[in-house]
Amino acid sequence: MDLGLKDRVYVVTGASRGLGYASARALAADGAKVVISSRDEGTVTDAAASLGPGAVGVAADNADPAAAGRLVSAARDRFGRFDGILISVGGPAPGSAADNTDEQWRAAFDSVFLGAVRLARAAAAELTGGGVIGFVLSGSVHEPIPGLAISNGLRPGLAGFAKSLADDLGPRGIRVVGLLPSRIDTDRVRELDALSGDPGAARAAAEARIPLRRYGTPEEFGNTAAFLLSPAASYLTGVMVPVDGGARHGF
Repeated sequence: MDLGLKDRVYVVTGASRGLGYASARALAADGAKVVISSRDEGTVTDAAASLGPGAVGVAADNADPAAAGRLVSAARDRFGRFDGILISVGGPAPGSAADNTDEQWRAAFDSVFLGAVRLARAAAAELTGGGVIGFVLSGSVHEPIPGLAISNGLRPGLAGFAKSLADDLGPRGIRVVGLLPSRIDTDRVRELDALSGDPGAARAAAEARIPLRRYGTPEEFGNTAAFLLSPAASYLTGVMVPVDGGARHGF
């Protein structure tokens, strides 16, 4: 199936590793050009080099108010167009509702929530019909995840913003989509499993609750993201797509 990605240009944030990198890799493999960002210049430069000549890395922090404009400008300056953005950030600090500090909440709000809102607004101002804005959210949009109180608090609100944005931008032909990963085998998820003191047992218990009985791979997530961002998904907007092996049992 031709996704129609050849020579289209996307910005992917938080893309030096994990789900953002997997998504950028899937886009690039299907012919798209990508501008990827991460806070560390060396890491994002290396990640872009590994994706080939159709990728460029930009050191940018989602919490920085200037980051959104810089990334969109980088897409236009380097590749001459801008077709969409996938907004991905590192997960906020783990902890319970009683344990997380004000500082942790503020830092997460700036990067996970407000930073994403700014990036989406900047993208919306530059996109035309056929453009797309994607959010990497979490299964916590539908069901709180134990030990991740900050994520549980912020992700559902961001999903609500994405739904509102889809209504606002739909008349202009711009789509808005969300991806809801659960147990994908990334460094972040392995770190969370390790917090239990027995990562092997934590993983086995989590897999037992997933109908497919395994963690997803970053490549599986990236392929889903590439499809949702592509013209092949041109009649999908305002949707929140679980990428979780069936872990969400509700309709």
